[in-house]
Amino acid sequence: MGNQVQVTDQLHDYMVAHGMPLDEIATELVAETQQLGSAAGMLTTADQAALLTTLTRLISARRAVEIGTFTGFSALAISRGLPEDGQLICLDVSDEWTSIGRKYWERAGVADRIDLRIGDAHESAAELDGEFDLAFVDADKPAYIEYFEHLVPRIRPNGLLLFDNTLAGGRVVGVHEEDPVDRKEFNAHIAADDRVDVVMLGIGDGLTLVRKR
Repeated sequence: MGNQVQVTDQLHDYMVAHGMPLDEIATELVAETQQLGSAAGMLTTADQAALLTTLTRLISARRAVEIGTFTGFSALAISRGLPEDGQLICLDVSDEWTSIGRKYWERAGVADRIDLRIGDAHESAAELDGEFDLAFVDADKPAYIEYFEHLVPRIRPNGLLLFDNTLAGGRVVGVHEEDPVDRKEFNAHIAADDRVDVVMLGIGDGLTLVRKR
């Protein structure tokens, strides 16, 4: 077994700098989101965005769904990985926050690939029809199992589901005052599911890749 590298802030910055760089549009979207204050903590990281674009291209995804769009940074990343006639359905409850992303989707030339649906994500997810190649979930964490069960039947074989924040700041192990019961239950639930293969990545706050068999 090889040595585990400790990813310091300096090393993380190096890794981001030597990966897929953020262009002017993505950089400005991040900057505007950061002006929201504490809410900006929900922003997808730059390395996650690069991975989303790469994975979307890697599996030749044509149809994707995102649950939890916030200001549209992750949607921008996924839509850029889709072909010109691809579709990304975005489910979110906030018209205010997603309105920030719309401007940048237009500037990036991907707005016509994105179908933004504002409303209760639980109801919207249950109403999804057809088959998807990829799903990205970054919404209310207690509902992760519910979203997983809604999405698995709708993902094609060898399609991907990605769930963000599955390490809960490292609180999924050890004893902590704020125990992330929802994430622990979700992680155990999908690890035991024989319909999928699961890989947890220590990127951002934990990103779990789920391949449908």
